[in-house]
Amino acid sequence: MKRQLNLRQIEAFKAVIEQGTVSRAAEILYISQPAVSKMLTHLEYSSDLTLFDRVRGKLAPTRQGMRLYAEIDRIFAGLRQLEQAIDSIRRDEQRHLTVGSLPALAGSFIRRVSLNFLKTHPDVTLAIHSRSSQIVTEWLVTRQLDLGLVHGLVDNTYLVREPLMEHALVCALPPSHPLCKKKVIRPRDLDNVPFVTFFFMSQTRQLVETVFEDHGVRLNIVLETDNAPSVCEFVASGVGVSLIHPLFGGGMQDRIVLRRFEPEVYFRFQLCRMPASQNSSLVDAFFHEIRQVADEVFHEMLSSS
Repeated sequence: MKRQLNLRQIEAFKAVIEQGTVSRAAEILYISQPAVSKMLTHLEYSSDLTLFDRVRGKLAPTRQGMRLYAEIDRIFAGLRQLEQAIDSIRRDEQRHLTVGSLPALAGSFIRRVSLNFLKTHPDVTLAIHSRSSQIVTEWLVTRQLDLGLVHGLVDNTYLVREPLMEHALVCALPPSHPLCKKKVIRPRDLDNVPFVTFFFMSQTRQLVETVFEDHGVRLNIVLETDNAPSVCEFVASGVGVSLIHPLFGGGMQDRIVLRRFEPEVYFRFQLCRMPASQNSSLVDAFFHEIRQVADEVFHEMLSSS
């Protein structure tokens, strides 16, 4: 009578497929090579399938073996989702909130939001991750995050999305720059002027390049970076000028000068969450602080310019 399949045999089979050899599978399973080989033999006997061909002393998965692996991988993916759901429930029970933010707002803005939140929720453990909008979105869908702050181009049907603040980009200048004398900055004013900006894939960079191309002026990029605090720091140091969303300059109003830029180029953010999140009350509270601080920073930056 054939024995039933057991989980250890399945793990050994999966490890051999993924690692390519019995020896490597044995290493990651912390067992001997003969033990792995024995499990594979028992699995083939129990399943009545030919899972491997022996080619010059090595194991080569058969068509049946790869079909079985596809089913096993699907089941393990379901188990990973179950683990993530358990973690989400545990975070709710432990009063834990995990937040993802695009790098542009991961500096003083998120720090200010977090401090305000923790003042009113001292019993909550808060975790902040700075990642690209794409990664934040993926982590939200797999419930590795409770909420996310991303750029306005994200469009995912699984998420509940709320616009945060759409505003035109402004020109950020070092305090001693000659263009500070102007109330409104136009593309021709920035022709060949040393410019600090974000890396190519960022939404801000693409908007900036489009407006410069449309007006036939040269974008003289002298420095690229992946986050807004760095852009503002380099502008404040006199490396160049930049076009930024007002929220990017939070906490920098004494070190950079903002001027209105025409034509208006709009940029917006989104607050994202999964529907029916386990700790919805904490998510709502953090959302409230984000909106509150966004309004405060917006008025502070523009009143100082």
